[in-house]
Amino acid sequence: MAALLIIAFSLLGYGSGAMVPAKRATVCNGHAELCDRNYGNVTFMGAHDSFAFSEDPFALARDQEVDIPTQLGLGVRLLQAQSHMYATYPSRWSSFIYFRVNPGTTVNCISATRDLFDGGTVLDYLETVHTFLNDNPNEVLTFIFTNPEGVSLPDVWAPAFEQSGIADLAYVPPTVPMKQSDWPTLGELIDSGKRVVVFLDAGADTDRSVPYILPEFEMVWETPFSVTDDTFPCSVDRISGPLSTEDHMYMINHSLNINVFDTGIIISDPEDAPTTNGVTSIIANANGCAPFAAGRAPNFVLLDFVNLGKGLQAVNQLNGLSTPTRLTSAVTSILQAISTAADEVSL
Repeated sequence: MAALLIIAFSLLGYGSGAMVPAKRATVCNGHAELCDRNYGNVTFMGAHDSFAFSEDPFALARDQEVDIPTQLGLGVRLLQAQSHMYATYPSRWSSFIYFRVNPGTTVNCISATRDLFDGGTVLDYLETVHTFLNDNPNEVLTFIFTNPEGVSLPDVWAPAFEQSGIADLAYVPPTVPMKQSDWPTLGELIDSGKRVVVFLDAGADTDRSVPYILPEFEMVWETPFSVTDDTFPCSVDRISGPLSTEDHMYMINHSLNINVFDTGIIISDPEDAPTTNGVTSIIANANGCAPFAAGRAPNFVLLDFVNLGKGLQAVNQLNGLSTPTRLTSAVTSILQAISTAADEVSL
Protein backbone atom coordinates (compact mmCIF):
# COMPACT_ATOMS: atom_id res chain seq x y z
CA MET A 1 0.00 0.00 0.00
CA ALA A 2 2.94 2.36 0.81
CA ALA A 3 4.34 1.92 -2.71
CA LEU A 4 0.90 2.50 -4.16
CA LEU A 5 0.55 5.75 -2.20
CA ILE A 6 3.97 6.99 -3.38
CA ILE A 7 3.06 6.28 -6.99
CA ALA A 8 -0.31 7.93 -6.55
CA PHE A 9 1.20 11.08 -5.05
CA SER A 10 3.67 11.23 -7.93
CA LEU A 11 0.88 10.97 -10.47
CA LEU A 12 -1.09 13.66 -8.68
CA GLY A 13 1.88 16.04 -8.95
CA TYR A 14 2.88 16.33 -5.28
CA GLY A 15 6.55 17.16 -4.81
CA SER A 16 8.92 17.88 -1.97
CA GLY A 17 7.76 20.85 0.05
CA ALA A 18 4.44 21.07 -1.79
CA MET A 19 1.38 22.20 0.13
CA VAL A 20 -1.10 19.37 0.67
CA PRO A 21 -4.59 20.46 -0.42
CA ALA A 22 -7.63 20.09 1.77
CA LYS A 23 -9.31 16.72 1.60
CA ARG A 24 -11.82 16.53 -1.23
CA ALA A 25 -13.93 13.68 -2.56
CA THR A 26 -12.55 12.38 -5.85
CA VAL A 27 -15.13 9.64 -6.43
CA CYS A 28 -18.81 10.37 -5.71
CA ASN A 29 -21.51 7.70 -5.94
CA GLY A 30 -19.08 5.53 -7.85
CA HIS A 31 -18.10 8.11 -10.48
CA ALA A 32 -15.51 10.87 -10.49
CA GLU A 33 -17.65 12.76 -13.00
CA LEU A 34 -20.42 13.22 -10.41
CA CYS A 35 -18.31 15.00 -7.79
CA ASP A 36 -18.75 18.42 -9.41
CA ARG A 37 -22.38 17.78 -10.34
CA ASN A 38 -25.11 19.65 -8.49
CA TYR A 39 -27.28 17.23 -6.45
CA GLY A 40 -30.30 18.71 -8.21
CA ASN A 41 -28.82 17.76 -11.57
CA VAL A 42 -28.06 14.09 -10.85
CA THR A 43 -30.32 11.12 -11.55
CA PHE A 44 -30.49 8.52 -8.77
CA MET A 45 -31.93 5.00 -8.99
CA GLY A 46 -34.61 4.43 -6.35
CA ALA A 47 -36.23 1.40 -4.73
CA HIS A 48 -40.00 1.68 -4.29
CA ASP A 49 -41.18 0.20 -0.99
CA SER A 50 -37.57 -0.70 -0.33
CA PHE A 51 -38.48 -2.49 2.90
CA ALA A 52 -40.97 -4.85 1.19
CA PHE A 53 -38.54 -7.47 -0.07
CA SER A 54 -39.04 -11.19 -0.40
CA GLU A 55 -37.90 -13.98 -2.69
CA ASP A 56 -41.28 -15.70 -2.26
CA PRO A 57 -43.27 -15.27 -5.50
CA PHE A 58 -46.49 -15.75 -3.53
CA ALA A 59 -45.74 -12.77 -1.27
CA LEU A 60 -48.02 -10.40 -3.17
CA ALA A 61 -47.16 -7.55 -0.79
CA ARG A 62 -43.56 -7.45 -1.95
CA ASP A 63 -42.25 -4.79 -4.30
CA GLN A 64 -38.63 -5.94 -4.12
CA GLU A 65 -36.92 -9.34 -4.26
CA VAL A 66 -33.67 -8.40 -2.52
CA ASP A 67 -32.85 -6.86 0.85
CA ILE A 68 -31.65 -3.33 1.61
CA PRO A 69 -27.88 -4.05 1.51
CA THR A 70 -28.32 -5.82 -1.84
CA GLN A 71 -30.39 -2.94 -3.22
CA LEU A 72 -27.66 -0.51 -2.19
CA GLY A 73 -25.01 -2.78 -3.70
CA LEU A 74 -26.91 -2.68 -7.00
CA GLY A 75 -26.60 1.12 -7.06
CA VAL A 76 -29.85 2.22 -5.41
CA ARG A 77 -29.33 5.66 -3.86
CA LEU A 78 -32.95 6.56 -3.13
CA LEU A 79 -34.80 4.47 -0.57
CA GLN A 80 -38.57 5.01 -0.44
CA ALA A 81 -40.93 3.64 2.20
CA GLN A 82 -44.56 3.99 3.24
CA SER A 83 -45.23 4.92 6.86
CA HIS A 84 -48.10 4.60 9.31
CA MET A 85 -48.50 4.54 13.07
CA TYR A 86 -48.45 0.98 14.34
CA ALA A 87 -51.42 1.79 16.56
CA THR A 88 -53.41 2.59 13.42
CA TYR A 89 -52.49 -0.70 11.75
CA PRO A 90 -51.99 -3.11 14.71
CA SER A 91 -52.36 -6.32 12.70
CA ARG A 92 -49.15 -8.17 11.91
CA TRP A 93 -50.91 -9.09 8.65
CA SER A 94 -50.27 -5.70 7.17
CA SER A 95 -47.38 -4.77 4.92
CA PHE A 96 -45.25 -2.37 6.91
CA ILE A 97 -42.03 -1.41 8.51
CA TYR A 98 -42.69 0.08 11.90
CA PHE A 99 -40.64 2.50 13.97
CA ARG A 100 -40.52 1.50 17.63
CA VAL A 101 -38.73 4.60 18.89
CA ASN A 102 -39.94 4.80 22.50
CA PRO A 103 -41.81 2.38 24.77
CA GLY A 104 -45.41 2.47 23.65
CA THR A 105 -44.60 4.68 20.64
CA THR A 106 -44.41 3.10 17.22
CA VAL A 107 -44.52 4.30 13.63
CA ASN A 108 -45.16 1.88 10.78
CA CYS A 109 -44.18 2.09 7.14
CA ILE A 110 -46.71 0.15 5.13
CA SER A 111 -47.87 -0.29 1.60
CA ALA A 112 -51.47 0.84 1.93
CA THR A 113 -53.04 -1.49 -0.67
CA ARG A 114 -50.88 -4.50 0.22
CA ASP A 115 -51.32 -7.32 2.73
CA LEU A 116 -49.29 -10.11 4.29
CA PHE A 117 -45.92 -8.42 4.76
CA ASP A 118 -43.99 -7.36 7.85
CA GLY A 119 -40.93 -5.30 7.05
CA GLY A 120 -39.50 -4.97 10.57
CA THR A 121 -38.76 -1.81 12.57
CA VAL A 122 -37.71 1.40 10.92
CA LEU A 123 -34.99 1.88 13.50
CA ASP A 124 -33.47 -1.41 12.36
CA TYR A 125 -33.98 -0.29 8.76
CA LEU A 126 -32.16 2.99 9.35
CA GLU A 127 -29.37 1.27 11.25
CA THR A 128 -28.87 -1.07 8.29
CA VAL A 129 -28.53 1.92 6.00
CA HIS A 130 -26.20 3.63 8.47
CA THR A 131 -23.89 0.62 8.32
CA PHE A 132 -23.74 0.94 4.54
CA LEU A 133 -22.99 4.67 4.80
CA ASN A 134 -20.18 4.07 7.29
CA ASP A 135 -18.67 1.48 4.97
CA ASN A 136 -19.07 3.72 1.91
CA PRO A 137 -18.03 7.28 2.83
CA ASN A 138 -18.21 8.61 -0.73
CA GLU A 139 -21.90 7.93 -1.28
CA VAL A 140 -24.80 10.41 -1.22
CA LEU A 141 -28.13 8.83 -0.28
CA THR A 142 -31.73 10.06 -0.29
CA PHE A 143 -34.78 8.90 1.68
CA ILE A 144 -38.41 9.61 0.78
CA PHE A 145 -40.95 8.60 3.42
CA THR A 146 -44.72 8.99 3.55
CA ASN A 147 -46.45 10.35 6.66
CA PRO A 148 -50.21 10.05 6.04
CA GLU A 149 -51.27 10.34 9.68
CA GLY A 150 -49.15 13.44 10.24
CA VAL A 151 -47.00 11.73 12.87
CA SER A 152 -44.99 14.19 14.98
CA LEU A 153 -41.58 15.05 13.55
CA PRO A 154 -39.82 15.94 16.83
CA ASP A 155 -41.50 13.27 18.96
CA VAL A 156 -41.48 10.24 16.63
CA TRP A 157 -39.52 10.75 13.43
CA ALA A 158 -36.48 12.56 14.84
CA PRO A 159 -35.69 9.99 17.56
CA ALA A 160 -35.50 7.20 14.97
CA PHE A 161 -33.03 9.18 12.88
CA GLU A 162 -31.03 10.22 15.93
CA GLN A 163 -30.81 6.75 17.45
CA SER A 164 -29.73 5.23 14.16
CA GLY A 165 -27.00 7.82 13.58
CA ILE A 166 -28.53 8.99 10.30
CA ALA A 167 -29.34 12.43 11.76
CA ASP A 168 -25.62 13.18 12.08
CA LEU A 169 -25.24 12.68 8.31
CA ALA A 170 -28.37 14.55 7.23
CA TYR A 171 -28.07 17.69 5.13
CA VAL A 172 -29.88 20.91 6.10
CA PRO A 173 -30.40 23.36 3.21
CA PRO A 174 -29.81 27.07 3.90
CA THR A 175 -33.36 27.79 2.75
CA VAL A 176 -36.53 25.72 2.35
CA PRO A 177 -37.72 25.28 -0.30
CA MET A 178 -34.51 25.36 -2.31
CA LYS A 179 -34.40 25.50 -6.10
CA GLN A 180 -33.14 22.51 -8.06
CA SER A 181 -30.24 24.62 -9.32
CA ASP A 182 -29.15 25.79 -5.85
CA TRP A 183 -28.20 22.46 -4.30
CA PRO A 184 -24.55 21.73 -3.49
CA THR A 185 -22.53 19.29 -5.53
CA LEU A 186 -22.17 15.66 -4.52
CA GLY A 187 -18.54 16.37 -3.69
CA GLU A 188 -19.52 19.22 -1.38
CA LEU A 189 -22.08 17.06 0.40
CA ILE A 190 -19.53 14.29 0.90
CA ASP A 191 -16.79 16.68 2.04
CA SER A 192 -19.14 18.29 4.57
CA GLY A 193 -20.13 14.93 6.06
CA LYS A 194 -23.78 15.79 5.39
CA ARG A 195 -24.51 13.37 2.56
CA VAL A 196 -28.00 12.10 3.40
CA VAL A 197 -31.08 13.96 2.15
CA VAL A 198 -34.38 13.18 3.89
CA PHE A 199 -37.77 14.03 2.36
CA LEU A 200 -41.19 13.54 3.96
CA ASP A 201 -44.37 13.80 1.92
CA ALA A 202 -46.49 15.40 4.66
CA GLY A 203 -45.83 17.33 7.86
CA ALA A 204 -42.43 18.84 7.16
CA ASP A 205 -44.04 21.68 5.22
CA THR A 206 -45.79 23.01 8.33
CA ASP A 207 -43.41 21.78 11.04
CA ARG A 208 -39.80 22.85 10.53
CA SER A 209 -38.69 21.87 14.04
CA VAL A 210 -36.52 19.05 12.62
CA PRO A 211 -34.58 20.97 9.96
CA TYR A 212 -33.10 17.96 8.17
CA ILE A 213 -36.54 16.43 7.46
CA LEU A 214 -37.55 18.26 4.29
CA PRO A 215 -40.97 18.79 2.68
CA GLU A 216 -40.91 16.64 -0.43
CA PHE A 217 -43.48 18.27 -2.68
CA GLU A 218 -42.16 21.79 -2.12
CA MET A 219 -38.94 20.65 -3.81
CA VAL A 220 -39.74 17.40 -5.65
CA TRP A 221 -42.74 16.68 -7.85
CA GLU A 222 -43.80 13.18 -8.79
CA THR A 223 -45.50 11.46 -11.68
CA PRO A 224 -48.63 9.35 -10.97
CA PHE A 225 -48.17 6.13 -9.02
CA SER A 226 -49.84 2.69 -9.26
CA VAL A 227 -49.39 2.88 -13.03
CA THR A 228 -50.91 0.07 -15.14
CA ASP A 229 -50.06 1.57 -18.56
CA ASP A 230 -46.67 0.31 -19.73
CA THR A 231 -46.16 3.46 -21.83
CA PHE A 232 -45.96 5.53 -18.63
CA PRO A 233 -47.61 8.75 -19.87
CA CYS A 234 -46.10 11.64 -17.94
CA SER A 235 -47.89 14.30 -15.93
CA VAL A 236 -47.14 16.37 -12.85
CA ASP A 237 -49.16 14.53 -10.21
CA ARG A 238 -48.13 16.04 -6.87
CA ILE A 239 -46.48 19.40 -6.31
CA SER A 240 -46.76 22.27 -3.83
CA GLY A 241 -45.02 25.38 -2.58
CA PRO A 242 -43.86 28.62 -4.16
CA LEU A 243 -41.28 27.20 -6.57
CA SER A 244 -42.16 26.81 -10.23
CA THR A 245 -42.46 23.33 -11.71
CA GLU A 246 -39.15 23.82 -13.50
CA ASP A 247 -37.42 24.85 -10.26
CA HIS A 248 -38.48 21.60 -8.58
CA MET A 249 -36.57 18.37 -8.81
CA TYR A 250 -38.74 15.46 -9.89
CA MET A 251 -39.24 11.72 -9.58
CA ILE A 252 -40.72 9.31 -12.10
CA ASN A 253 -42.69 6.45 -10.55
CA HIS A 254 -41.48 3.86 -13.05
CA SER A 255 -43.09 0.75 -11.61
CA LEU A 256 -45.69 -1.22 -13.52
CA ASN A 257 -48.70 -2.69 -11.71
CA ILE A 258 -51.49 -5.15 -12.38
CA ASN A 259 -55.15 -4.39 -11.70
CA VAL A 260 -56.21 -7.86 -10.54
CA PHE A 261 -59.25 -8.92 -12.60
CA ASP A 262 -60.23 -5.21 -12.79
CA THR A 263 -61.13 -5.28 -9.10
CA GLY A 264 -59.14 -2.18 -8.24
CA ILE A 265 -56.67 -4.30 -6.27
CA ILE A 266 -53.25 -3.22 -7.49
CA ILE A 267 -50.16 -5.42 -7.19
CA SER A 268 -46.71 -4.98 -8.62
CA ASP A 269 -45.70 -6.86 -11.76
CA PRO A 270 -42.45 -8.83 -11.37
CA GLU A 271 -42.97 -10.77 -14.60
CA ASP A 272 -42.63 -7.66 -16.74
CA ALA A 273 -40.01 -6.01 -14.49
CA PRO A 274 -37.04 -6.89 -16.73
CA THR A 275 -38.72 -4.92 -19.54
CA THR A 276 -40.10 -2.16 -17.32
CA ASN A 277 -36.67 -1.68 -15.76
CA GLY A 278 -34.98 -1.78 -19.14
CA VAL A 279 -33.11 1.11 -20.69
CA THR A 280 -35.67 1.66 -23.47
CA SER A 281 -38.64 1.95 -21.12
CA ILE A 282 -36.91 4.16 -18.55
CA ILE A 283 -35.41 6.53 -21.12
CA ALA A 284 -38.77 6.86 -22.89
CA ASN A 285 -40.45 7.76 -19.59
CA ALA A 286 -37.74 10.30 -18.81
CA ASN A 287 -38.02 11.85 -22.26
CA GLY A 288 -41.77 12.16 -21.83
CA CYS A 289 -41.30 14.10 -18.60
CA ALA A 290 -38.42 16.32 -19.70
CA PRO A 291 -40.67 19.06 -21.17
CA PHE A 292 -42.06 19.68 -17.66
CA ALA A 293 -38.52 20.24 -16.35
CA ALA A 294 -36.89 22.49 -18.95
CA GLY A 295 -35.47 19.41 -20.68
CA ARG A 296 -33.80 17.97 -17.58
CA ALA A 297 -33.65 14.28 -16.77
CA PRO A 298 -35.49 13.07 -13.66
CA ASN A 299 -33.67 13.29 -10.35
CA PHE A 300 -35.10 9.99 -9.15
CA VAL A 301 -36.16 6.88 -11.08
CA LEU A 302 -38.27 4.82 -8.68
CA LEU A 303 -38.39 1.10 -9.51
CA ASP A 304 -39.90 -2.12 -8.24
CA PHE A 305 -37.67 -5.23 -8.32
CA VAL A 306 -34.43 -3.29 -8.75
CA ASN A 307 -32.46 -6.50 -9.25
CA LEU A 308 -34.27 -7.13 -12.54
CA GLY A 309 -33.61 -5.27 -15.78
CA LYS A 310 -31.04 -2.57 -16.50
CA GLY A 311 -32.05 0.22 -14.13
CA LEU A 312 -28.56 1.37 -13.25
CA GLN A 313 -27.49 1.36 -16.89
CA ALA A 314 -30.43 3.60 -17.75
CA VAL A 315 -29.66 5.94 -14.84
CA ASN A 316 -26.01 6.17 -15.87
CA GLN A 317 -27.14 7.04 -19.38
CA LEU A 318 -29.40 9.78 -18.01
CA ASN A 319 -26.40 11.09 -16.08
CA GLY A 320 -24.35 11.20 -19.27
CA LEU A 321 -21.79 8.77 -17.95
CA SER A 322 -19.63 7.06 -20.52
CA THR A 323 -19.29 3.81 -18.60
CA PRO A 324 -22.27 1.82 -17.30
CA THR A 325 -20.26 0.27 -14.48
CA ARG A 326 -19.42 1.60 -11.05
CA LEU A 327 -15.95 1.66 -9.56
CA THR A 328 -15.47 -1.38 -7.37
CA SER A 329 -15.38 -0.93 -3.61
CA ALA A 330 -11.68 -1.88 -3.66
CA VAL A 331 -10.79 0.92 -6.09
CA THR A 332 -12.92 3.38 -4.16
CA SER A 333 -11.16 2.36 -0.92
CA ILE A 334 -7.74 2.90 -2.50
CA LEU A 335 -8.71 6.36 -3.73
CA GLN A 336 -10.14 7.20 -0.31
CA ALA A 337 -6.89 6.04 1.34
CA ILE A 338 -4.90 8.26 -1.02
CA SER A 339 -7.11 11.24 -0.15
CA THR A 340 -6.79 10.56 3.59
CA ALA A 341 -3.02 10.17 3.37
CA ALA A 342 -2.81 13.47 1.49
CA ASP A 343 -4.39 15.15 4.48
CA GLU A 344 -1.86 13.70 6.88
CA VAL A 345 1.39 13.82 4.95
CA SER A 346 3.36 16.83 3.72
CA LEU A 347 5.88 15.87 1.07
